[in-house]
Amino acid sequence: MPLAVEQIRRMRGGAQAQLMRCADEAYYVVKFQNNPQGIRILANELLGTRLAARLGLPAAGAAVVEVREELIEHTDDLEIQLGRGRARCKPGLQFGSRYPGSPAETVVYDFLPDEQLRASPNLADFCGMLVFDKWTCNTNGRQAVFFRARDDAPYHAQLPYRAQMIDQGFCFNAGEWNFPDAPLRGLYARHGVYESVRGIESFEPWLARIETKITEAALEEAASEIPPEWYNFDPDALEQLLENLLRRRKRVRELIVSAWKSSAQPFPNWR
Repeated sequence: MPLAVEQIRRMRGGAQAQLMRCADEAYYVVKFQNNPQGIRILANELLGTRLAARLGLPAAGAAVVEVREELIEHTDDLEIQLGRGRARCKPGLQFGSRYPGSPAETVVYDFLPDEQLRASPNLADFCGMLVFDKWTCNTNGRQAVFFRARDDAPYHAQLPYRAQMIDQGFCFNAGEWNFPDAPLRGLYARHGVYESVRGIESFEPWLARIETKITEAALEEAASEIPPEWYNFDPDALEQLLENLLRRRKRVRELIVSAWKSSAQPFPNWR
């Protein structure tokens, strides 16, 4: 379990995460138990990231990060901004999303110009993430960042940017743990990433993986890593969530088709 040793900077977003260096010399974007979006967001992040990885999707690595009280006491910026005041970040076990390298060496973007976006070598993974987001009822738009992997090649600066999928906090409808499906939910805002879609077959590799790799045992294994305080020590609620996920596996095709038929027309080349 990584131990946080230094706060680097505050991150954007409603969860008010912090970029932190850990004792293993890795960097993590850390969401705290008392974040404004609720404690279940942490459980969603860990469970969602583990399941996305099982489907072969490029989700950022996830870890349970320990942040001790003494670090919080000696770091002024480790606080949560509330509507009418501020509160210190709560010590204990937090969710950490692995930052791709050192922030001093790796530049990470959340937006690319169209030409660079189309050149991303793993652009098809946005189709896979839509399968994942429909299955898990991600009620937020798909979030991604882009970076150049560290490489010793002399032309490293000319390498294309890879997409990495982040922020599974609003899977399972955030803290509600239910599944209010809607055609446009889970889509990436820039529909150009779906230009390769020709039909439902464009999503088949990931649809098949959900049906074959996501077993009851796989769900339970992923859920076993979640600290009980992240779901308020309510194992029945967690078990119900897993049962619903297992049942939903065969609904994903119809949810993808529903998105295609929507007024937004996110798949311009579907025939």
